[in-house]
Amino acid sequence: MDRIFISIIKTARPRQWLKNLALFVTILITGHIFEPQAFRQTIVGCFAFCLLSSSTYLFNDILDCSHDKKHPFKKFRPIANGTLPISVAVVSSVILMISGLIVSRFVGTLFFIFSLVFIVLEYSYTLFLKHITVIDILAITAAYFLRVYAGEAATGYHISVWFALAALSLALFLAVGKRRAELTLLQGYRGSLLNQTRISLSHYSEKLLDTYTAMFANSTFITYAFYTFLERPTTAGFFLKNYGDFVADIPGRKWMMATVPFVLYGIMRYMQLIYEGKGESPEIILTSDMPLFATVILWVISIFFVVYGIGG
Repeated sequence: MDRIFISIIKTARPRQWLKNLALFVTILITGHIFEPQAFRQTIVGCFAFCLLSSSTYLFNDILDCSHDKKHPFKKFRPIANGTLPISVAVVSSVILMISGLIVSRFVGTLFFIFSLVFIVLEYSYTLFLKHITVIDILAITAAYFLRVYAGEAATGYHISVWFALAALSLALFLAVGKRRAELTLLQGYRGSLLNQTRISLSHYSEKLLDTYTAMFANSTFITYAFYTFLERPTTAGFFLKNYGDFVADIPGRKWMMATVPFVLYGIMRYMQLIYEGKGESPEIILTSDMPLFATVILWVISIFFVVYGIGG
């Protein structure tokens, strides 16, 4: 029993719950992260998405069992290696899906709708979308992007159009990066045929994925740079609000642009890892690559300083 329970946890992929932290982006950049109600709503919403995403991971491994057995790394997954019975995995997936939808209903009607769209998208991706070239990348992108807007639905606060475009570009960059890294990885193993592990991957050439990667890396940087230049924090900074005329002009300057170097380095570092075949799972890279992890932490700190310290 303990062995099966551990197998369920492994298949639910808790490490990939890091993706759901995207729900916190809304209250972080809009200056409302210290608002109790918004913070509670976001936590509950994040928990709901963790349950829903784990349901889709179980469902994915059930359907991909035969392909995973031929993959150099996925063959060690509990369902592929026979540790977790398919019947138990099916029941677990259904329970997690129902639980996630119930929790999301407590957040609000709009958030519940986002949750429904998310689960339908993820199940559709597993069933057929991931087998269609280009559509598979767009489906992964939509799942990333939905998390950001689910944060809006949970709190009622809104991100700017430029930040939304930056988030969309980043989602596309990460989705293409997954495919490029997987292509690099499988090409390094003899006997790993692309059409036996992921059918759509056999239709992507290196040159095409390289073009996509460069295109969305550029759009991520440009749209984020525009966001930092055009957007000003609307909250009163608690570091400087008591210093009178001496710092009266500080909030009016484009201090958000100070966060751009972290985004630029993060993009460049991630591209390096993609071409080393390590970008298949962004959440694993984020927690295992210290330069990238440190960059994300420094970006969050810089956002905190600008939005909550200097303010607008």
